[in-house]
Amino acid sequence: MTPAEPQQPILLSPDKEKRFTETILNSIADGVFTVDRQWRITSFNRAAERITGMSAAEAIGRRCSDVFHANICERGCALRQTLKTGCEQIDLPARILDRQGRSIPISVSTAAMHDDEGNLLGAVETFRDLSAIEQLRREITNRYTFEDIVGKSEAFQKIFAILPDIAESESTVLIEGPSGSGKELLARAVHNLSTRSNEPYVVVNCGTLPANLFESELFGYVQGAFTDAKRSKPGRIALAERGTIFFDEVAELPPPTQVKLLRVLQEREYEPLGGTKTLKANVRVVAATNRKLAAMVSEDQFRDDLYFRLAVIRLNIPPLCKRRGDIPLLVDHFVQRFNAKRGKRIAGVTPAVMEALMRHDFPGNVRELENIIEYGFVLCHNGTIDLHHLPEDVIPLDECPEGTREEQPPSQLQLAEVEVIRNALKANRGHLGKTAQALQISRTTLWRKMKKHRIESANR
Repeated sequence: MTPAEPQQPILLSPDKEKRFTETILNSIADGVFTVDRQWRITSFNRAAERITGMSAAEAIGRRCSDVFHANICERGCALRQTLKTGCEQIDLPARILDRQGRSIPISVSTAAMHDDEGNLLGAVETFRDLSAIEQLRREITNRYTFEDIVGKSEAFQKIFAILPDIAESESTVLIEGPSGSGKELLARAVHNLSTRSNEPYVVVNCGTLPANLFESELFGYVQGAFTDAKRSKPGRIALAERGTIFFDEVAELPPPTQVKLLRVLQEREYEPLGGTKTLKANVRVVAATNRKLAAMVSEDQFRDDLYFRLAVIRLNIPPLCKRRGDIPLLVDHFVQRFNAKRGKRIAGVTPAVMEALMRHDFPGNVRELENIIEYGFVLCHNGTIDLHHLPEDVIPLDECPEGTREEQPPSQLQLAEVEVIRNALKANRGHLGKTAQALQISRTTLWRKMKKHRIESANR
């Protein structure tokens, strides 16, 4: 038996080859078009017609920018970059305007076209309609966001379910949760959803006001109340009249002020410093703390009667490490926010980055995650944030370059630093804000050093 003769390839005439190519392109779900070196469209498949609402006959011969009106045409044009460098561009995010003027989200990929001798002929671009994906993302976002608060965890879904009822009431609200977890956003949401939303929203940071100035800042003072009181000044409660007053870090209230705030909550009245006239307070009180007030009450560090007045409604926000399912939603939320703020078009983060974030402890909670994404935005100049765009303490050890891992025993200087931090934490009963202030460093620097040296806080 003789071996079968190898089949020769079928040679098509130029016309048939062109029709064959057009058939293939028209069967593709993605839009495809080609341009010459003058940016004029030379082919336009059916998917491109469907997405743009423009026929091939109308598009061919026109400059691509006149057809697509994409947000990357003026700056960051993918075709321009490809024609200039010869390099492919893959899955770049963009938006185009269709024939009806609707904004269509797409992803763009480009490649250069050369003849047999290597001469540049033009470029080809494929683009995918992401409208359905964006709609799905929007539905997910709407489901898991509430007044700029993002969360899909069970704890946040319970809060979202009852938040409108809480806001509609006039009850005092106490929000407990670690620093950076979003207590301020929750307090603002209570105000925004309430009948007082058009009235003032005043914030009192109890951890930053000196004790000797606290009462005058909170209740105001009358002219002549003390040496420098040249004129009367309204306090924060007066400024919040008919609105909401938010006591952040309420655990830091000085004991004398705790008594006077209790009177405000019980009787809805107060007296300015140096005044003799009692004023009525028509305000909604919301308070927040990163400490356990109930434990402070049992240790006689906080008045029990004030605690029970504040904790009419208690909301507890768990740390981010206890609700890791929220991390991808938060990453997407921050990417969109920084894109709008910085005028960038970062598509998101790589799977390796997401894996690193999912394994990170986040002692700084949501605020730390936001800082990490902002750090990535500063260093990222292409479409996606990768591991090398992250702060060093977030990158997993197995991803660090050789020779950069810390394998040496701690130095005497490091041991001394650990001792100083531990003593300061002990002296301030584990309160990170006061400890950072005592060490004259920021709270962020403090928890980074605590994480580096594996130091646990007494209140964590």
